[in-house]
Parts: sequence; C-alpha cells; structure tokens
Amino acid sequence: MVMGFGGITELTTDQCWQLLRSRDLGRIAASAAGTVDIFPINYAVDATPAIYFRTAPGTKLLELAINDRVAFEIDDHDDSEAWSVVVKGRAERVERQSEMDAAELLGLTPWIPTLKYRWVRIRPTEISGRRFALGPEPSRV
Repeated sequence: MVMGFGGITELTTDQCWQLLRSRDLGRIAASAAGTVDIFPINYAVDATPAIYFRTAPGTKLLELAINDRVAFEIDDHDDSEAWSVVVKGRAERVERQSEMDAAELLGLTPWIPTLKYRWVRIRPTEISGRRFALGPEPSRV
C-alpha cells in the first residue's frame, strides 16, 4: 500500500519476513527498570517464523528476564531506496534441549570470539515495514 508522503510504501507481512531472512544483523530494544537499551545482534529466522539470537550472561539477558517485551529492527538502503522492518514481540530463553538442537540447525554463530551459549527466541506479535523511494528534498516554495 502506498502511503501519503511521497514514495513511502507499506510492506506486506510476507515482504517483511523475506527481508528479515535476507539479513543477519539487527537491533533489539529492551526496557527494564525505566531504562531502554538497544543492542546490535546477529540473528537467524526459523520456519515458524521466529527470530533467534545467541548471547552470554549480561545486561541483555537480565533486561529480558525483567521485561520480555522487545522491539527488533533491521534496515538497509541503496542509491534509490531505503527500507525498514520492525518486529514487536516477546523474547524468551530457549531452554529445552530439543529446541536448542533445532536452533543450532539455523547455523547462527557469534561474530566475536566469545562463548554465547544462551539462545533467545523472539516470538512476534506485530510486524511492519516500509520502503522509501529516495530523492531530493522538495522545494520549499
């Protein structure tokens, strides 16, 4: 659906998931104790669809234990267009061995040389995306 401000197009749910599957770096926003934090994460998408990432004990896991409601975002651009996808949902630790084994099949490995044995799954409750046609700023006259 084309929206009211020039070249802004709303993406379908399928288009959003296609873009999510085409990338592996995003940002997760978490909130706890009156603070909002944003963390870059590498991730993978399974067939359900849900978003998975690996992490180590620390601020991110602590905040997700306090408040499981998160937002996850990816975006990109080239010379002619930009796009953004936002997923809102609940983050949960993956603790069953069978689920961890299935997550391992996604091929997700840490980018930095740290031990990240904690799997987290984002179960989406909302997904939205927009595509933006890039161009010069309109005249103010």
